[in-house]
Amino acid sequence: LKLTDIRKVYQSASGDVHALKGVSLEFRENEFVCILGPSGCGKTTLLNIIGGLDHYTSGDLVIQGRSTRDYRDRDWDIYRNHRIGFIFQSYIIPHQTVLGNVELALTIAGVGREERRARAEQALARVGLAAELNKKPNQLSGGQMQRVAIARALVNNPEILLADEPTGALDT
Repeated sequence: LKLTDIRKVYQSASGDVHALKGVSLEFRENEFVCILGPSGCGKTTLLNIIGGLDHYTSGDLVIQGRSTRDYRDRDWDIYRNHRIGFIFQSYIIPHQTVLGNVELALTIAGVGREERRARAEQALARVGLAAELNKKPNQLSGGQMQRVAIARALVNNPEILLADEPTGALDT
């Protein structure tokens, strides 16, 4: 991934909000990167742009040598569903079971029912939640909900894992 002079401006009633002001970064394969900064400095906005959940105002995001300036919705969908894993601050979907939350990532990627269930169960076992498959989020602790989000992010074996404050609710 390569970001060149990425800028993001949000329109608001009180004027323009400059969330990103010319960010340029290049990420190598198999690299672990932490983005640090105070609240409100644009960390989540940057992650959302890298993950294709939000679009930059100007600059360029290059993925495997291809500029995203001309990406269509379908290009972004393929990128998000097959190459990215997200761990969000908001954790998981409240009306889904633990298993359903993890299977969701596989459903979107087009994985068949049997394989989807097996892979979701394996991912949940990896994060220590094999016994919690049929529970709803309101039956879990904050740390358990975070581990569901981690399992969901990892279940597709993504090339890129984007994590927004992924360990804040976890115990040691």
